[in-house]
Amino acid sequence: MGNITKQHIRTKLSQHTRITLSREDDQKACVLVTLVNMEERLHLLLTKRTESVEHHKGQISFPGGMVDEGDESETATALREIEEEVGIPPATIDILGVLDDIRIPSGFIVTPIVGYINSLSEIRTSIDEVAEVLFIPLEKFLDPSLRRLETRELKGINRQVYIYDVWKEPVWGATAHIIKQFTDIISSR
Repeated sequence: MGNITKQHIRTKLSQHTRITLSREDDQKACVLVTLVNMEERLHLLLTKRTESVEHHKGQISFPGGMVDEGDESETATALREIEEEVGIPPATIDILGVLDDIRIPSGFIVTPIVGYINSLSEIRTSIDEVAEVLFIPLEKFLDPSLRRLETRELKGINRQVYIYDVWKEPVWGATAHIIKQFTDIISSR
């Protein structure tokens, strides 16, 4: 895992002063930024969404979704969603911290919860929501040569978006924004 360990990440996240956003008219959603220990290296678990989901069709994203009335917390939402989407039981996930809320053009405020899985058993994907599960080594996201900044028009507004070329399709949008924030925090001195 190099010098970035589970404890290093937990410490860096605990030192981070988190930004929270108010709802206004936005819907609240949570994602689980999931780190998986595989072959003694940290990997990010991402999903490629199906073309039949309501929002963000075909995009690469973290497991997540809207907060339900019955969810006790943002963490509970993220854990419920990863279990629904990829069948990973909450008891196997160690929560390391929380990143800044982000407002995304599709009308959501997203809270990213960071979790760690030491040993992954089988995964059971929701065929309605998940087309594919990806495990991408964390060090790829730390390599500046695999990241670029582009201007894209989203909902009539030109926005600067991060794009990571770490897989056969680019990781971009809110997912890339969250990854950039996460890697900045864990790489800070």
